[in-house]
Amino acid sequence: MVDDLYQETILDHSKRPRNCRLMPDANRKAEGYNPLCGDKLKLFLKMDGETVKDVSFVGSGCAISTASASLMTESLKGKSREEALKLLDKFHELLTTDAAVNKELGKLVVFCGVREYPARVKCATLAWHTLKSALSNSSEPVSTE
Repeated sequence: MVDDLYQETILDHSKRPRNCRLMPDANRKAEGYNPLCGDKLKLFLKMDGETVKDVSFVGSGCAISTASASLMTESLKGKSREEALKLLDKFHELLTTDAAVNKELGKLVVFCGVREYPARVKCATLAWHTLKSALSNSSEPVSTE
């Protein structure tokens, strides 16, 4: 039953991604690519000091990659740079370890089943690795390989 709810959430965000738009006035940008699946992503951040004021993305990717980017953007607005990086660490832990599901992840827990499919972990984490690059203001493209 819970798995069905998780799948519905992922499908909803992949078909109707939130914050999927260009952001011409972004002051941080990063690009990510997952050669294994073909996912491509451009991430835009509008930072006000250390706070994420706005975040958006454009690109093409599989359902997991798109849903992850969509849910990530929803969860980041208003967070500090430090909070965003902590959330990234918790999300990565959710996908790569058998640790108990962290309630601080909110809706992001829908990706807990992805750890059963190691090749899909890269799809789910592409947006997050791209976020880390944007937060550090790196101009190097991010690759999951």
